[in-house]
Amino acid sequence: MATRTVIPFGPQHPVLPEPVHLDLVVEDEHVIEAIPQIGFVHRGLEKLVQKRDYNQFVYVAERVCGICSFGHGYGYAAATEKLLGIEVPRRVDYLRAILEELSRIHSHLLWLGLLADGFGFESLFNHCWRLRETILDIFQKTCGGRIILSICIVGGMAHDIDDSMLRDVCQQLDELKRDYKVIVDTMLNDNSVKNRLCGVGYISFEDALELSMVGPFAKGSGIEHDMRTTGFGAYGDLEHFQPIIATEGDCYARCKVRCEEVYQAIDIIKELVAKIPHDGIGGKPGPKVLPPENSRAHVLIEQPRGEAFYYVSGNGTKYLDRFRLRTPTSQNLAGMVRALQGVDLADVPMIILTIDPCISCTER
Repeated sequence: MATRTVIPFGPQHPVLPEPVHLDLVVEDEHVIEAIPQIGFVHRGLEKLVQKRDYNQFVYVAERVCGICSFGHGYGYAAATEKLLGIEVPRRVDYLRAILEELSRIHSHLLWLGLLADGFGFESLFNHCWRLRETILDIFQKTCGGRIILSICIVGGMAHDIDDSMLRDVCQQLDELKRDYKVIVDTMLNDNSVKNRLCGVGYISFEDALELSMVGPFAKGSGIEHDMRTTGFGAYGDLEHFQPIIATEGDCYARCKVRCEEVYQAIDIIKELVAKIPHDGIGGKPGPKVLPPENSRAHVLIEQPRGEAFYYVSGNGTKYLDRFRLRTPTSQNLAGMVRALQGVDLADVPMIILTIDPCISCTER
């Protein structure tokens, strides 16, 4: 009988941009069980909602995570607006959706660079992050920040983005798309990439459904779950939106989904820019707009890694009682553990990279 050994993986490891620890129970070179331990960067951000008024807290919410920062500010602001009974101008919905799709491109380009780095493709890593700089430059030009944007506020946007600037963004995305296609075709058609990803880290459709997986992790197993199909914000005005899925359920399928989502995000942005209304962006609600006592509201949005849930409750003052965030990675931890069962020890880093866990989001 083979001897079982426990091998620690993380919290410091070349493929982990953020700290997560896994105890890998192995027999010879096969992983029998993966036991996750989280809590290295817990910051108590949710508690701060009781010490910052609901307008101030939007800047705390977007600091949950740098890569997903705009989406967290967006989700919190939307939930608080629902709590207060505020209907934002339609132009705000469009601008938020455009910035959320830009954030999706940013996140996927960053991930693709890390995947290339995991293979040892240093040149490809640099090319991916070179394209990512295009998105960060767009953020800086339109919002004033490169990572933390601070443009989404309760009741609207901190400032408008004029139409000429939006058209310029579309032009830059067309140029990015040409360069991106060369990178993706090189990456996905490489034999060494296929050898290490195809058939590895398999999750069946039934398991993905049972484990309530979300985002590209679930879409790679054929789950057509994408909150954008509910039509929240400006997404209801899109024509023929369909989630991108793959049915193979392995690491390669998850990579294909993310790579295709970049193309889809570019098309969504161009469609929204062409349709954007001109009704103004509103502003912060006045100091007399207070949430009713014992009021509650929640929203769900589609972050780059999948469905994110935002819950707020009010007590009649400018300070909320509770802010609760369930992130995509929180949902996907059970799937990550399942994907690691029975694999070779050498495949663990690539499986984790294709799942793309965001530990900063998970540990508020």
